[in-house]
Amino acid sequence: MAATTAAAVYRFAVLAPVPSPLSSGRRRPAAPFSRPRGISATPRGRVLCLAASAPASSTDAGQDRLQKVPITNIRNFCIIAHIDHGKSTLADKLLEMTGTVQKREMKQQFLDNMDLERERGITIKLQAARMRYVMNNEPYCLNLIDTPGHVDFSYEVSRSLAACEGALLVVDASQGVEAQTLANVYLALESNLEIIPVLNKIDLPGAEPDRIAQEIEEIIGLDCSNAIRCSAKEGIGITEILDAIVTKVPPPQDTLKNPLRALIFDSYYDPYRGVIVYFRVIDGSIKKGDKICFMANKKEYLADEIGVLSPNQMQADELHAGEVGYLSASIRSVADARVGDTITHYSKGAECALPGYSEATPMVFCGLFPLEADQFEELREALGKLQLNDAALKFEPESSSAMGFGFRCGFLGLLHMEIVQERLEREYNLNLIITAPSVVYRVNCANNETVECSNPSLLPEAGKRRSIEEPYVKIELLTPKDYIGPIMELGQERRGEFKEMNYITENRAKLIYMLPLAEMVGDFFDQLKSRSKGYASMEYAVVGYRVSDLVKLDIQINGEPVEALSTIVHRDKAYSVGRALTEKLKELIPRQMFKIPIQACIGA
Repeated sequence: MAATTAAAVYRFAVLAPVPSPLSSGRRRPAAPFSRPRGISATPRGRVLCLAASAPASSTDAGQDRLQKVPITNIRNFCIIAHIDHGKSTLADKLLEMTGTVQKREMKQQFLDNMDLERERGITIKLQAARMRYVMNNEPYCLNLIDTPGHVDFSYEVSRSLAACEGALLVVDASQGVEAQTLANVYLALESNLEIIPVLNKIDLPGAEPDRIAQEIEEIIGLDCSNAIRCSAKEGIGITEILDAIVTKVPPPQDTLKNPLRALIFDSYYDPYRGVIVYFRVIDGSIKKGDKICFMANKKEYLADEIGVLSPNQMQADELHAGEVGYLSASIRSVADARVGDTITHYSKGAECALPGYSEATPMVFCGLFPLEADQFEELREALGKLQLNDAALKFEPESSSAMGFGFRCGFLGLLHMEIVQERLEREYNLNLIITAPSVVYRVNCANNETVECSNPSLLPEAGKRRSIEEPYVKIELLTPKDYIGPIMELGQERRGEFKEMNYITENRAKLIYMLPLAEMVGDFFDQLKSRSKGYASMEYAVVGYRVSDLVKLDIQINGEPVEALSTIVHRDKAYSVGRALTEKLKELIPRQMFKIPIQACIGA
């Protein structure tokens, strides 16, 4: 017996870790496989979740994320970057270093919880996570909101910026400033956020952090003398980032005594609990069991459950000004909890709502039709639920003689359209037919009326219209100087109007074009990437409508017009587009024993 106990003690001594110089100095033994009586084991999961270089104190604090801290110790920040500059990897490392996610549960792109996001390596939905970090023996509550990087999801970025006081601007130390980096920085500056520049991927052989820091200073005008150099993959510089968030990002305003006002920045539909709302408390506080009111539609609910996202949902009894959390109130109707709405108390409510987000304006339209007619109601329900997740999605019913009943849907761009289609097919098991994307045209009629037309079949007859206006975009292209020629050629081909070109650095130029949106909706982005070998990037904004020489191109098969195939095109391009369509149809339509004429025609 004595020998067994001695062996156990010996085994215990071997497994005990050496105290960290950063910890309080107390020795914290690891639990043995069989411990002698009288020696207590370490609380489960305390030491095992330590990241290799994390201070022990911060990881221990990671277990107590629900503990309240003073409002002066709350930091709300987001990460903004161009697509593929290491934003999700950095978010993973912050979660790991603060002990928010234990190492055994950690996986790449932890916050990207959609299969689609993992497959494509992009962030589509913004995600929130609460972390606890200890600096100078003072606990801080850090609320991270991870944002997408692609130009099509810029509305998601604007929503997360409204809930933050600071932003980490992540720039790839080998690629440098890209078009979307600029766009996101300007959005953050408009929201008066404190911006912390971070140079990521410094471990790559092609990294040039000094040149990139100078580039940021020249292009954006941010002081990069103290820019943090890190490698999210290798875990270099993560502690410096956490310290910078604490010291540089301002705390929320202390408005605890004001009536409750909370801004909804996201929501999703749960089949068992109804609509779950993500919000940031701006003024006052909210408790579990409070009777709340949504200010836009005056709907009342009882807050059954409130809590924080860390990154999984953790229930709490109360959230006060400055905190970010979620709310479940058995909300059955998708339309009741709109993104950008304000939550207040039913009895002592706030007088005015918070300024919401700018309404997302769809740019690209297409028809979505179920393959089987009896799936129409399922498609309507799926679009309603998806619209709750995705504030920029717009849809209205439409019918087609060729494809039956379906919906005319509006999207922010081609990637957005593709993602929505894939989500409908995967998450709701629908088989869909999708028509060619188009844009909204304005038709000035002979009777001085103006008609908006997103579907070629709705275009008034030639005799009733005076002119057709199409939307134009201002497009900024950033490219290495070697590819300026091919990109200018692309701009001319797409009816682009050249505005200006300037060299932002010795080797990189910015081209600005005015371009019809209809020309950009097709394969413009693909062509840009292939002509610049993947180095060019783009950012665009709609600038208004212009009168153009547009015509309706009809396709007739065996003398019968097919509305689903008709398009609105520029008169100069009508012949080439019509020829390409008819040649493709010749291949697709099965051969018959008699002639079937396939024609493309304008007017008569």
